[in-house]
Amino acid sequence: MLYEYKDLQSRAANGENQRGEKGKGGMARGGRKGCPSISPMRAGKTYTLLDAQGSGMVRHIWCTFPPGDPKILRNLILRMYWDGQAQPSVEVPLGDFFGLPHGAARDLQSEYVQVNGGTAYNCWIPMPFRTGARITVENDVGYDIRHLFYQVDYTLGDAIPENACYFHAQFRRQNPCPMHEDYEILRTSGRGVYLGTVLGVRSLYTESWWGEGEMKFYLDGDKDYPTICGTGTEDYIGFAWGMTERCTPQAGCPLCDDERGRYAIYRFHGMDPIYFAKELRLTVQQIGCGSRTAAKAAFGKDADIYSAWGEAEDAETCYYERSDDYCSTAYWYQTLPSPAFPELPDRAARSADL
Repeated sequence: MLYEYKDLQSRAANGENQRGEKGKGGMARGGRKGCPSISPMRAGKTYTLLDAQGSGMVRHIWCTFPPGDPKILRNLILRMYWDGQAQPSVEVPLGDFFGLPHGAARDLQSEYVQVNGGTAYNCWIPMPFRTGARITVENDVGYDIRHLFYQVDYTLGDAIPENACYFHAQFRRQNPCPMHEDYEILRTSGRGVYLGTVLGVRSLYTESWWGEGEMKFYLDGDKDYPTICGTGTEDYIGFAWGMTERCTPQAGCPLCDDERGRYAIYRFHGMDPIYFAKELRLTVQQIGCGSRTAAKAAFGKDADIYSAWGEAEDAETCYYERSDDYCSTAYWYQTLPSPAFPELPDRAARSADL
């Protein structure tokens, strides 16, 4: 319970107290307001935001930086390492980690990540560690950034349960995606719990609806067909018949730009976690719904047109295969050691068509 006393040490790391040391916060200017930031943040350099030893729990992360350039959101790279593992368990562009793909600053309110006013980035996902935690951020924007203000709130001395897993997050992008191939959001092995998805879609064919693709969770040996299969991309985030801009604690759409064909959606599984004992693979189909005539004109025979939701086989409204620009961030918990992540797309691939 929140009101129960626990024998823990509360700590916070920021630019003025980088190691979160007891009794050493706010020392700049003799205790007056200083500048608790990385200033400047040099191009090409990696900075340590947290380096904690012993057992504990990251409770909250907050940060902000100069607004206005979408390349900052996509090219500040956040990484997290647990218990001395050499490879990161988290490797995600900062904006995408906080639920905002496309480098698009928006307001976002959920139970786990929040962006206030499009400028203040918060994460409330609990992140346990047993022997140590290290969090870094790399400036791969291509130029110096004037400030990165941040605070990592954590506790030390937590008794981590034996069955507790470690937080992971991974970014992927395909621009454009191959036709007839489901976009892969995650593939991992180990034991764990899937927490949530951020999906960014840039529709390359805006004449009709892109989001009929089903989310497929392949669990523990599933091959051709998944154990869990949804009914459509907008359905996965709790919408139906399309979507509008709306944020809720577990799912939402902070960006719905029909004119430019840009969409940002998120779905957390805090109330319906997905457990895996050996392996997990998560994909989403690229299937649209709209005019048969228009789909034929755009994709020809590659469209593989077929009847939509019980319509007549020759009805004008149809389902069809398509190709769009997809990016994603997957959040999950799992045992260590983690499988190696796919190589992070380089700056040019991450930044293209923002």
